[in-house]
Amino acid sequence: MSRTDGRRADDLRPLELVPDFLEQPHGSVLFAQGKTKLLCTASIQDGVPRWLYGKGRGWLTAEYSLLPASTGDRTEREASRGRQGGRTVEIQRLIGRSIRSVTDFVALGERTLWVDCDVLQADGGTRCAAISGAYVAARRALDRFGLSKALTGSIAAVSVGIVEGEALLDLDYSEDSQAEVDMNVVMTGDGALVEVQATAERTPFSRARLDELLELAAVGIEELATTQEEAVAAARV
Repeated sequence: MSRTDGRRADDLRPLELVPDFLEQPHGSVLFAQGKTKLLCTASIQDGVPRWLYGKGRGWLTAEYSLLPASTGDRTEREASRGRQGGRTVEIQRLIGRSIRSVTDFVALGERTLWVDCDVLQADGGTRCAAISGAYVAARRALDRFGLSKALTGSIAAVSVGIVEGEALLDLDYSEDSQAEVDMNVVMTGDGALVEVQATAERTPFSRARLDELLELAAVGIEELATTQEEAVAAARV
């Protein structure tokens, strides 16, 4: 099939990372993947949740939100409704699990790392972009406090799917909305799987197709990991 933006099946959308985009957070990045754009920040606070007091370990909490006009038509802020929606809670937990999978909480000490991901513009793949951006923001915050060892590796995420019978990497909204199979893959920089969320939207898919999609995701994760490291290195200059 011909993709609307001319990409090959195994191409990521163009990546643009602007680390230290804001001055006040301990770490931040403006993360753009195609037309999907997020602002991710990270803040380090002394202290941990009550259930961790005195154990010499830190903690990490993630929050995620869609800005009202990020999807085109304005949507009501969840704060004005008095509660978060189920999708928001699910994505927050996913971001937190993903970053925690490469965090050494003993090295962090009794501190809490807060990661906040705000979607400025959504065009598919926002949860994956949030994870990839959150890692960069967290890395910059920890570097600033001399806590780089608290991250044991890198983490990134990408969407893959089957559209019109073809396996595609990094679906935009137009592709995601018509996909026969939709999958989000979270991997460490060295290729270890952290989470796989896969759904057959129409017809079941085979184990062979699952393996094909995972291999395609690995291609995207490798490129994302390289771009993340280049952004962090550039911010240190």
